[in-house]
Amino acid sequence: MNRAPIDAPRLRSSLATPAPTFYDRIDVVESTGSTNADLVARAADPSADRQALLAEEQVRGRGRHARAWVSPPRAQISLSILVRLPGIDPGALGWLPLLTGIAVVDAVRGTAGVAPELKWPNDVLLDGRKLAGILAEVAATGIAPAVVVGIGLNVDLDEAELPVPHATSLALAGARDLDRTALVAAILTEFARRFTAWERAGWAVEELAAAYRERCATLGIEVRAELPGGRVVTGVATGIDDTGRLLIGDEAVSAGDVSHLRGQY
Repeated sequence: MNRAPIDAPRLRSSLATPAPTFYDRIDVVESTGSTNADLVARAADPSADRQALLAEEQVRGRGRHARAWVSPPRAQISLSILVRLPGIDPGALGWLPLLTGIAVVDAVRGTAGVAPELKWPNDVLLDGRKLAGILAEVAATGIAPAVVVGIGLNVDLDEAELPVPHATSLALAGARDLDRTALVAAILTEFARRFTAWERAGWAVEELAAAYRERCATLGIEVRAELPGGRVVTGVATGIDDTGRLLIGDEAVSAGDVSHLRGQY
């Protein structure tokens, strides 16, 4: 298929405020193993901060639990962002992937004309099917921890190219715009806006939590959570607490695979 490449000069010039001054470096490469792994390596340099890396193809992309994440070249957005969070409570770092999910949802809604939602913790759903996944990795600890957050967004894949049966793409959903350059610009702009506001708030999560809850399809429905160690919790997801944990009944879940039992995808 004749899929257009990401236009790096147009991407950089089209970023809206505050993104142009937020990012120190934005790179687009044809192929790499993993954009997350590349930025984790860069984070060894303590001056590396606010960098974005895009790859037209990832040959060793990873999702949660080291699952493979692959797609045909130029059919997906494979994007990683490196940021440092000076003075943050380490317990609040889990909000960064949730912030990223908000940014992806808002960018896709505004650019592609479809209405994705969030599935706790790090998936973006469209019509109940997985449109995007998000993976955050702590690259350096200390007073200003460095975190790399990766985004894999299905743009121009047909049914035969989907990585799993419960996935979807913007093309399959009839999105009005499949321009990956415009989509990336919107994602980077929304991420910069949300991150800047969070930092200015002293890493307080009230505004961020309200925005996440508003966009989260997991809340208010019956779910099944497979927790580390093999334990399973089922019940109605009643909320997200101030540390980003999912509340199922009276239990707070910090990690696990969550399935929606009503409207399950």
